[in-house]
Amino acid sequence: MEQLEALTREAAALGANSPLVGLASLSGSEAEVARVMQICNACRYCEGYCAVFPAMTHRLEFGKNDVHFLANLCHNCGACLHACQYAPPHEFAVNVPQAMAAVRVHTYSDYAWPTALGALYKRNGLTLALAGAFGLALFLLLTVQAVGTLSAGAKVSANSGNFYAIFPHRMLVLMFGVTFVYALVALGVGVRRFWRDQAPGAVSGMALGEAAHDALTLRYLGGGHGQGCNESDDAYTLLRRRFHHLTFYGFMLCFAGTCVATLYHYAFGWQAPYDYTSLPVLLGTVGGLGLLVGPIGLLGLNLNRHPLHGDPSQKPMDRGFIALLLLVSASGLLLLAARDTTAMSALLAVHLGVVMALFLTLPYGKFAHGIYRCAALLKWAVEKRNPPKLQLGND
Repeated sequence: MEQLEALTREAAALGANSPLVGLASLSGSEAEVARVMQICNACRYCEGYCAVFPAMTHRLEFGKNDVHFLANLCHNCGACLHACQYAPPHEFAVNVPQAMAAVRVHTYSDYAWPTALGALYKRNGLTLALAGAFGLALFLLLTVQAVGTLSAGAKVSANSGNFYAIFPHRMLVLMFGVTFVYALVALGVGVRRFWRDQAPGAVSGMALGEAAHDALTLRYLGGGHGQGCNESDDAYTLLRRRFHHLTFYGFMLCFAGTCVATLYHYAFGWQAPYDYTSLPVLLGTVGGLGLLVGPIGLLGLNLNRHPLHGDPSQKPMDRGFIALLLLVSASGLLLLAARDTTAMSALLAVHLGVVMALFLTLPYGKFAHGIYRCAALLKWAVEKRNPPKLQLGND
């Protein structure tokens, strides 16, 4: 125990003041990750908790790219904080989840394309998300009003449930095709920049399969003992994993419903509206419910999170994304329920505006963190199979 204390004290003394770390040109938050990782590397009590700690042992010093990798590998479950003997109020003040979170928020903006939009969303995520949704919804409402379909109840009744009577199919395809392609390109550029900096080496099928399994099951939201994350009352809970699953798979079911409807339209010539018992509507309904319950749960956990777990500067970004998901699911379900009424025009305009705002902000908020986390999981799966030689930080 005395030897461990000596080692950790030496690591803490070096920390961000190490001349080796200085060579890495780390920012303040990056230097803090390097400092705590050096202490953790001397202790290694949490080595079996998640992928961060065994990945840490492959390094003697932590450069910028190492820090970015480990920060995105961290799932912020909080288990290591609650188990750490050097956590605050100890003089070493080791807080791995908070240090990692502070770096992650910078990776979203630093690697974002265009970079200016990433920085803007990082500072004003909630405001930008809600303003975008409101602005686009208002624009579409005014457009509908201008062509007379918002108040023309007779026209809507004659085309009961037919969205294309309000917005022509080609217009919707153009609007959302451009928006979707933009989101894909922006996300692709960002993750390519991140992946290029990590230089992970050759990716095998085994590594790809393991990373996909760990991402889809959220393996590392199980906490250090598989019992879940530590929340504000210090108790274990699997609620974060479950609410994340409801949100992700709800989103994917909605996306699948849209894909099936597209197949119906172009491959079989089956025009919307589809019956309530049709596959696109069933997929969208189940997905919408998941996308409603999941974000409500995540918002509740976010509001009551242990103050030492996360980075307070991320709250606008987190809540902006959650707010958009809630608005998308709520407006979509309401639109489905009222699609045969004269309220359908206004509800459709609101729903489409919110969906466009969601896709336009995907590359810059919490959705992006899932993409970078998958990349970090893949790098770890590759690294496990081809461990690097212990060396100084990778810059």
